[in-house]
Amino acid sequence: MPTAETTLSTPLDIPWVRAQFPALAQTVNGHPAAFLDGPGGTQVPQRVIDAISGYLRRNNANTGGAYATSRDTDAMLAEARAAMADFLNCGADEIVFGPNMTTLTYAMSRSFGREIGGRDLGPGDEILVTRLDHDANVSPWLALEEKGVTIRWAEIHEENCTLDLADLASKINDRTKLVAVGYASNAVGTINPVKAIIRLAHAAGALAYIDAVHYGPHGLIDVAALDCDFLVCSTYKFFGPHMGVLFGKREHLQRLRPYKVRPLTDAIPNRWEWGTLNHECIAGITACVDYIADLGRGAYDRNGLASLDGQPRRLSPHGPSTLGPDTPGPSTRRAAIVAGFEAIHRYEHALMDRLIAGLAKIPAIKIYGITDPARFEERCPTLALRVINQTADQTPLALAAKLGEQGFFTWDGNYYALNLTERLDVEKSGGFLRIGLVHYNTVEEVDRLLAALRDIAGR
Repeated sequence: MPTAETTLSTPLDIPWVRAQFPALAQTVNGHPAAFLDGPGGTQVPQRVIDAISGYLRRNNANTGGAYATSRDTDAMLAEARAAMADFLNCGADEIVFGPNMTTLTYAMSRSFGREIGGRDLGPGDEILVTRLDHDANVSPWLALEEKGVTIRWAEIHEENCTLDLADLASKINDRTKLVAVGYASNAVGTINPVKAIIRLAHAAGALAYIDAVHYGPHGLIDVAALDCDFLVCSTYKFFGPHMGVLFGKREHLQRLRPYKVRPLTDAIPNRWEWGTLNHECIAGITACVDYIADLGRGAYDRNGLASLDGQPRRLSPHGPSTLGPDTPGPSTRRAAIVAGFEAIHRYEHALMDRLIAGLAKIPAIKIYGITDPARFEERCPTLALRVINQTADQTPLALAAKLGEQGFFTWDGNYYALNLTERLDVEKSGGFLRIGLVHYNTVEEVDRLLAALRDIAGR
């Protein structure tokens, strides 16, 4: 008899995947724990835990020392930089580590304000942000209003929570110095057409700053293909430790002036990394990238990415293509990462289809964001919802609490996407209930969640 997982077309070995994550074995009040809180931070595989503890156990030292553990730390940092360079498709010297995306973005906004385009920003200069973004890609730029910079806002289509691209394009002009936009919404899952937005920014002589924190666990990132100037992400959103990573084009990292202590080198990327880094967490970054690469290798190993009809397949952005049984797997870590995300995408979207179809059968629930199946490629498997005409015991917080008692871990509120909840007029009444699927979730969890929501919200 097929398992629940094999009712979905996926090259992922879901039992193997789940066995990598020790946290998934927990129970709550006798119910299996269902981690649907990935947008707030995913769980980590055992190899990440081992890499962090192993560093502390064997190699805990500062950098630049003339002794073994210090040299090991230097090597570990170089290895983690190379891993993130493979993850993003850039040079290792274009990778900057920091505590989190928010801190990195504030640091970069200070440098932008200090000098961009050969002079300090000030009156007459403009920065464009969006109503859809997490506030970490808004407030750091709003801070530059203190220097007289004008902040302009790209609006949204409220009916499906997508960016109004015509409005966005109309607000980019020769005074625009920076366009800051999210790759995907952490609240409603919308994937923005960032490549097209980057082209618009560059055509006006502006730089493009992309927040890929939410997109990171769901889709392949290729900064070379995007041609973005900067891109930030957080490894704890894609199965790694609590760290932030910034990609900056080499030319910008060399030209812009960071605030830093005097003894720190002027060489990139280190000139952007102040103080002693979180070495133990950085040790876990290589492990989380290698986990995703192993997903891709495993997808090939499973009969050449065999589909459910038994025919060997290779996932591709242009659809599956038949392979011979002796076709080799990915030859590089980057190629394995590509394959891993193709497999993740297929599986997550099948789960998302099932969840949205089930929610559509609960009349009391409203989903915010894209619900047209023909446009599902424009969204991540992150859903924001509310009970229509909610009662006091059906607020997003009440729903999250009731679900939590049954082992479903979800979030309520605005998730720092404050401008979106205010624009949709839900901020004062509790925001949304957010359900975030990732590739370690299962069909069984989706079906149990739907049953629980039918009971709580009313059939």
